[in-house]
Amino acid sequence: MSWLSLTFRVDALQVDVVSDCLLELGALSVDVHDAEAGTAEEQPLFGEPGAPLLRFWEQAELTVLLQPDCDVAAIMQAVMRSANLPAQPAYCITSIQEQDWVRLTQSQFSPIQISSRLWIVPSWHAPPDPAAINLKLDPGLAFGTGSHPTTRLCLEWLEKTVRPSDSVLDYGCGSGILAIAALKLGANQVAGVDIDPNAITASRENAAINHCDMCRLSFGSHFSSSDCIGTVSTSPVITLVIANILTNPLIMLAPILMKTLQPGGRIGLSGILEAQAEEVMQIYSECCRMQIAACDQGWVLLTGEKLSDRTR
Repeated sequence: MSWLSLTFRVDALQVDVVSDCLLELGALSVDVHDAEAGTAEEQPLFGEPGAPLLRFWEQAELTVLLQPDCDVAAIMQAVMRSANLPAQPAYCITSIQEQDWVRLTQSQFSPIQISSRLWIVPSWHAPPDPAAINLKLDPGLAFGTGSHPTTRLCLEWLEKTVRPSDSVLDYGCGSGILAIAALKLGANQVAGVDIDPNAITASRENAAINHCDMCRLSFGSHFSSSDCIGTVSTSPVITLVIANILTNPLIMLAPILMKTLQPGGRIGLSGILEAQAEEVMQIYSECCRMQIAACDQGWVLLTGEKLSDRTR
């Protein structure tokens, strides 16, 4: 069996009405992406709290999956009428053949070597180095497969930084990869926190796949007194904080993360573009000595050590 893939461009203000029209006409799916992706005009949208709300790119490209016998010309005429377009958009049609989609998806994810002793290995692959620390992780509902530069930056830092006595907080744990890595690297206790229920589910499932000691690892939507390594509201006992989120949430979370971290404790922050690094460092420098520890493809890792009251 095959399907038709229809691709054309619209302005941001037309995306909703055009997408609704296509779905009413029987489209199987409508994918919206940046029409300028991969060019100098690419427009990054992260949906950060506190940032201007931009739902779509100024020039959006729609890729529409259709039944093979549909009337594409009639569909494009309906799109033009629904959005009051002055002219019919130029469009492209390709045929998509039936495939083994599971096998195709799996082929896009291979083992990732973080260091000489740390690998991320999809469950369907044999570990390239059985003697290494192999984190079993499959693509899923939560961020963090190890392929993104910010995840790699955080993993590299954890490998160099985690000590056996550490109590670690992974704030915005996503798939749980950083929390699981911290535990596998020898931390004493680890807690992962995320506001997304899907992330908590994914983290717990990944912890089970990796045979983690759940007496030393916990995941939840908040950091409370029930956690075995401390609370936000009382004297902190966290010796290491890792947070791979985005710039605006990291700025808003600064008071919480700084209160949680004990004096002398270490912090690693990522999900930050190079142009945003100075702003984040200024916020955290009230309590920490901050520095840019590493960069990868325009993303940075900021690290620091919490100052004692006497050294501020």
